Amino acid sequence: MLKGSFLILNRDLYKAILGISGSGHLAVQYSKAAGFETIAITHSKDKEKLVRDLGADEVVADGEALQKMGGADVILVTGNSYKAASTALKSLRPDGRMVLMGISEKPLEVTGDIITNRSRIIGSMQNGDEYLYEALDYVAKGKVKVIAETYSLNNISQVYDRVANGEVRFRAVITDM
Repeated sequence: MLKGSFLILNRDLYKAILGISGSGHLAVQYSKAAGFETIAITHSKDKEKLVRDLGADEVVADGEALQKMGGADVILVTGNSYKAASTALKSLRPDGRMVLMGISEKPLEVTGDIITNRSRIIGSMQNGDEYLYEALDYVAKGKVKVIAETYSLNNISQVYDRVANGEVRFRAVITDM
C-alpha cells in the first residue's frame, strides 16, 4: 500500500496516466515499479510502443477509450490539457480519484457523474520528503529512468524555443554549466 496526501493506493487498483511527456513518462515507470496495473492515455500514436516499453500494460487514446475498457480507479493527470482531463474524468470507476499535477488555462469541466460516482478530484504538486526514499530506490534499482534531450549551454535559445513550442518530448537538460 502506498500513501500520499489524501490518497491511499492498494496495488490491485487500475491506475491511468494522462499526459505522457516530462512527468508522465516517469509516472508510468513509477506506477509499474510499484506494482500497479498501469494504463497510459496518449493521443500520440508514435508514443504507444515507447510507453509500453516503459511499463504500461495498456495504452488508450482518450478517456472514452479508457471508459470502454472498464475505466480506472485513479487517473493521474500529468499534462496541462484540462480538456483531455474532463473527458477522462467520466472514465473513473466508483469512488475513483483524479489527481491533477498540471495546470491549464482552460477550466476543468465537471458533470454530475462525479456526484453519482462519488469521485474525487485532488490537486497535487508532489508528495512529501518521506516518499523521496522510495522514489530514489526505484531509480537506483534501474526501474525508473529519465528520458532527456541534452543540450549545450551555447544552445540555450534553441532549447528555450523548443520547450516553449512543446517540441521537447520528455525532458530538456543543459549539460555544461
